[in-house]
Parts: sequence; structure tokens; C-alpha cells
Amino acid sequence: MEDEEMEKKVQQYLQRKGFRLTELALQEERNRLSTSAVSDIALARSENDPARYYDGYSKLRTWAYSSLDQYKHELLRVLYPVFIHCFMDLVAEGHTHEARSFFHAFREDHELMHSRDLQKLEGILSPSHLEEMELARSLRQNKFRIKLCKYSYDLLLQYLQKTQALVVFGIINECITFDVSHGQPSLISDDTDVVALVGTSKDLAKQINQKEVHWGLLEDSVEERMEKALLESDKTEAESKDADAEDNKKKSSEGGKQGGSVKKAKKDKLVGGATGKTNKSETSIVSVASRVKPELTLPVIPVEVEQSILEDWRNRAQLNSLALPSVSFYTFLNTHNGLNCSSISHDGSLVVGGFSDSSVKVWDMSKIGQPPKTSSPQGDNGLSQGERISASDDGKRPYTLFQGHSGPVYSAAFSPFGDFLLSSSSDSTIRLWSTKLNANLVCYKGHNYPVWDVQFSPVGHYFASASHDRTARIWSMDKIQPLRIMAGHLSDVDCVQWHVNCNYIATGSSDKTVRLWDVQTGECIRMFIGHRSMVLSLAMSPDGRYMASGDEDGTIMMWDLSSGRCVSPLVGHNSCVWSLAYSCEGALLASGSADCTVKLWDVASSTKALKMDDTKVGSTNRLRMLKALPTKSTPVYALRFSRRNLLFAAGALSLGS
Repeated sequence: MEDEEMEKKVQQYLQRKGFRLTELALQEERNRLSTSAVSDIALARSENDPARYYDGYSKLRTWAYSSLDQYKHELLRVLYPVFIHCFMDLVAEGHTHEARSFFHAFREDHELMHSRDLQKLEGILSPSHLEEMELARSLRQNKFRIKLCKYSYDLLLQYLQKTQALVVFGIINECITFDVSHGQPSLISDDTDVVALVGTSKDLAKQINQKEVHWGLLEDSVEERMEKALLESDKTEAESKDADAEDNKKKSSEGGKQGGSVKKAKKDKLVGGATGKTNKSETSIVSVASRVKPELTLPVIPVEVEQSILEDWRNRAQLNSLALPSVSFYTFLNTHNGLNCSSISHDGSLVVGGFSDSSVKVWDMSKIGQPPKTSSPQGDNGLSQGERISASDDGKRPYTLFQGHSGPVYSAAFSPFGDFLLSSSSDSTIRLWSTKLNANLVCYKGHNYPVWDVQFSPVGHYFASASHDRTARIWSMDKIQPLRIMAGHLSDVDCVQWHVNCNYIATGSSDKTVRLWDVQTGECIRMFIGHRSMVLSLAMSPDGRYMASGDEDGTIMMWDLSSGRCVSPLVGHNSCVWSLAYSCEGALLASGSADCTVKLWDVASSTKALKMDDTKVGSTNRLRMLKALPTKSTPVYALRFSRRNLLFAAGALSLGS
């Protein structure tokens, strides 16, 4: 009130004195201040208005879709990060209803490329969810990196300057890093690779990869005991042959016939020496590997099982680049595209298939080809509860049928000794079956989404699972809850593999990375970056030093676990690499793909060159392909080297290939 009276007196004074110009200047200043106050109030209101996100994104979307066709696909890449951050900012400000409306109004723009992320983000209903959900935290903490050509980048800057869209400008400035290249715009087919989170940068991998990894074999492992037993048996055989040779020498004076026996004894001695040399070369990789202590309590292996393993080791074929393995391929017929996965037992006697109708079927190879006792039924439909488990020896089916899952089965794995079977499904459960009792023993519940892969540890009892919920979990057969949860991947964990010493597991993900985890702490100790598409298969070398990974594009990469670097990159196949397997002595790597081929790679020469060039940090050596084994029309689902180095493979005949 006092200010208004003061202004009125000043104005009266100016009028009385005739200061007209000063009076007009004062009036203009008063009008300017009042206009500024009104605009500040309007700006404050607009900053709290949730509609500004809808308007800003909608205008950017309209502009991007109306751009020149040559640059449109590049400019459309900006929409997804802006859409995600507009939605999360609305939720963070408490505008939940407006956030839901905004999400459903524009989600179709990104359904094709980012459907899995959208399914996750759809569950965000409050600001607390942004902190609890790993994906939301990752998106808010890391920047998107987008590749654009120079002209597309200039077009975007001109639009932002012209429209003065503060919301969109702020999101692009804070949440997106542009990788600008000169020349023509990139191809539309590269869209999956040009938008990525900076959170998986090489700096983060370098920081993680500084942690220590003990890649050696277990102390007093089965391999070590088998090696000692083989050496002792070879020594005993050599001594007995020496004794026989001495006896023959004493009897040589009795006649020329005995002379022939001496020559035969010498020949046997030479053969025995060669055999000993072969056994030594077979186990050389195991011998030179360092020894580590187990971090898990390992189960006791029965004596009869050890005897069986020893017998297999005695009869193992020595493989190298000149001596390739025999291959036995199991082909599934008449699956009608229902087979999702397959696995083979370590001795090749059992083959399992997981199907889209939620069933698990096990074939005993010793009974294949035997005529059924009675006529086969027309189908498996209409089974009663009592027929959930139907053994093959009833004469009705050539396989054992296990039913219990309520969704498609995506993975199955035999225990190292073939007495148990694991299966995982889209119903988010893992089931343990007994192949001896033909019964379901346990149903493990812990994952919240489909379980893509499950694998037994090399000693049995423990197993690991990989899921759509972006975690891997470690379980033991005697506990229904997981022992460890490995969280850190930015997308689905598609495959999992145990290290040979059981102290680590490796996971491959749709975020195009492979990670190595410590089973005791649940901590990520290695991050392997290099794949350009989702990682679908993993394999560990028998000495525990190297790991191979295969991806959706057909690329195979071999990694050194100690340094965390790729040592042998190669484009192995024309399609997805679904399975990888090392031979027992680690000399060969087999890969199976959706391109209907099995390929054999020379690992021994590559690793030998690497050990000689260990001082060269950047040295790499591409694997040499030894042989490609094409099938007629069968994608390769699974590979397995038996303990005798026979290679087993399995797949479903695809008539549409």
C-alpha cells in the first residue's frame, strides 16, 4: 500500500513540474515489471504442467516422421530415449496417471525394437519403483549413445533451436551422447547397433577386469585322480612287459622260434611306450593347469562312477588337427516346429527334448529301433493325471514322457552321471527329474519370468539358471531357494555355463556382453565386451583358462579369463550359434548353428601361439577351421563331447529350411 501511494505522489510531482518524458519512462518500466511477474508465474505453472512432456514428445515425433526419407530412420532413433525419459520423469514428479496415458499413447512406436524393455517399464507405477527396478536405475544413471551422420545432427539442432522445446532439449542434453560421423547416413539394418547404453563401456569393463581370477582346476579333482591312476596303470603295464621281455631273452637260446618272441616283446614294449606318450599328451593340459581350492562343498563321487570315468579315460581318442572326432548326429523327426531345446548325456546314451507343449521327452539310445510291443497310439493328447510320466518300456512310446511344466520348455540338462535331469520353462520354474525313477523330484521357484537356460555343475548337485528377469541364480538340489543371485546384466540372461573348477559361472546376455561371476560372493569379476548381438552359447576349456562364446550373428569369440580380453575373434557361421563344446583335452572346439552345420576349430595351435606371445598385450590369433560338417536340413541344437572324445550332436529336421 505504501508503494502504491509513493508511486502516485511521484507521478503527481512529475505532472506538476511538466516532466513528461520522465513520466512516460516510469510508466513503461512499471508495465515491464508487471509483465515480467506475470510471465514468471506462467513459467512456474508450465514447469509443473505434465502436458509439456506430451506436447514436447508429440511435436518431436511429428517432425521426425515428416523428415526427408534419406535421414528419417536416423532421426527416429532419438525418439526412444526421449520417450523413456519423458515417461520416467512424469513418474518421478508424481504424475502417475499422466505417465500411464503418455506410455500407452506412444508405446507402439517402439514395440518392434524394444518390446522386452517396455514390458518391464510398464510395471512402474510410483517414484519408488524407479529406484527399485534395475532397468529403470540403469536407464536413469547412464546415457544413450546414438550414431548420426553430420547432416542429421544439424537438422536436429535446428529443430531444437527453432521450437525452444525446453523439456525435449533438456532430456537430449542430459541423457543422450551423439556419435556424429561425416558422410552418408548409416543403413536401416544397423539400427539395432547404433542405439546403446553407455553403461556398458570399456571403462567399466576395465575396472571390473582388474579383479583376480583363479582359473585353475580343483585340488584332488576327478581329473587329477584319473591322471594318477592312468600313469600308475601304464607304469605297471610297462613293468610287466619288461619282465616278459626278460623271460623271453632267457629262453631265446632254445631256438629260432623264441627269437621271434623276443622281437614281438620288443615291439610290444615300443607300443607300450608310445601309448604312455599319448596318455601324457592327453593329460598335459590338465597337468600344467594350476590348482585351486573349491569354494563350494562338493559332493562325494561314488567309487563305481569313478571306475566308469577311468575306463572312459583309458579308451579316450586323442584328437588334434589331424585326428578329428567321430560324430554321431541325433535328428528329431516330425516335431512340427515344437522342439525348443535338446541335450545329450555325457556318454551319449540319453537324449532329451523340451517342447512347446510343456512336455519333456527322454530317449534311451539303446532302445531306439526296437519294435514296440503294442501299436503306438495316435497322439499324446488327452493324457490323464496318472499318465503324466509314461516310461518307454510300456511299449506304447519309444521315449519317456515327463509332464509337469505349464509352459514351453526352453532348456534341459543331464547331470554329469546321467541319473538326474533338469528342465526350465516359461512358467518361471525349474524341475528336477530322476531318470532312474522316471519321476519329478523337485520344482524350484525363484525366478519371476521365463527361465531360458539351466546347467548342472561339472560335479553335479549344484546347478545354475538364466532368466528373462536379467539375473542368473545358483541352486543346490537339496534346497528349494537359490543360494546366490547374480544381478548386473542390462537385458535377458540367455545362457549360463559353469567353470570347470565350479568356483565361477559365466553368463551371456541380450545386452551383448558376457560376464564371469564368483559363486561364493555373487560378484561380477569379469565383463567381456565385443559381441554385436545377443550371446546364445558358452563353453569352458578343460584347463579352465579360456572361454568360448557364440552369438546371434554367427560370431564366435574365445576369451582369456585371466586378462578378460578376446584372443580369437571369428565369424564362424551364417546364423545363430546355439551350441559350443570343447574336446576333452581342449585341442578342438565344436560349434553348432542354425545354419545347419557343425564346424570344428583348431584351438590348440591358437592357444599355443598365445602362450608364446603373452608379452604382447594386443595380440590376437584367429581360430583355424578344420572342417565344416553340413546337415541336409537340420539346425544344430546341442553338442556334446563324450569322455571318450566322441562328438554327439542333436537337432530337429526343418522342412522349411
